[in-house]
Amino acid sequence: MSDTSNCTAVSLACPVSATTYGYTPNLGGNVFFAVIFGICTIYNLAMGLKAKAWKFMVALTVGSLMELAGYIGRILMHYNLWNNGGFELQIICLILAPSFVVAAIYWSLKHIVLCLGPEHSRIKPNLYPWVFIGCDLGSILLQAAGGGVAAAAKKTNQSLLDAGNDIMIAGITFQVVTMAVCGVLALDFAFHVVRASAGLSLDEKLAATNPCGFLIFCVGEAFAYLTVLICCIYRIPAMAGGWGNPLIQDETEFLVLDGM
Repeated sequence: MSDTSNCTAVSLACPVSATTYGYTPNLGGNVFFAVIFGICTIYNLAMGLKAKAWKFMVALTVGSLMELAGYIGRILMHYNLWNNGGFELQIICLILAPSFVVAAIYWSLKHIVLCLGPEHSRIKPNLYPWVFIGCDLGSILLQAAGGGVAAAAKKTNQSLLDAGNDIMIAGITFQVVTMAVCGVLALDFAFHVVRASAGLSLDEKLAATNPCGFLIFCVGEAFAYLTVLICCIYRIPAMAGGWGNPLIQDETEFLVLDGM
């Protein structure tokens, strides 16, 4: 195979098959996610300002904004798969974005515990953001470092790509372990709340002015947690196989397990 280190556009000497992904990103699918995350960014910002939920708003808005930027990078790669700017934008933003969504979940978990009864929690409510957001920050730094190394490789320096890949795997694995521990604590808390409130009405169970809205929020939090966890678990085998492996080169699985 000819040297592709100086490739700037798809050509006979610089084919799609020689790129890291080995496919041209689907325009419709990536535009769809860019639009969705663009709407989420505006909505999160507007509702956060309205509710004055500053920390929650910042975490969610940054997360959705990074997802938007990541899919814009993939759209740029649709038009030119050798676009280094697009590659760097999508790899860094899409790797880091879920960490900010998880940080929002950790922060709100503190308030859910305070609302439903701190006595049912294994740890003090204030420890949820301190412990888990602290661990999340550690995973963000590892993933950012790995993403930066991989982006600097510009798809052609395989050894540098692999080094960045290993660092990102370490960061994502740490994130999955952190999420798993938090999930176990949240399930244990929910079990004790349900057991302690058996026979009570919804209004009595939920210490909130809008019990139904509070319940919907908790369900939404649980769904967001599960989808981010699935996303992170998917990334471990995808990256463990190295850049250019069959899992990374399957865009359908990426859009479903990462985007959705």
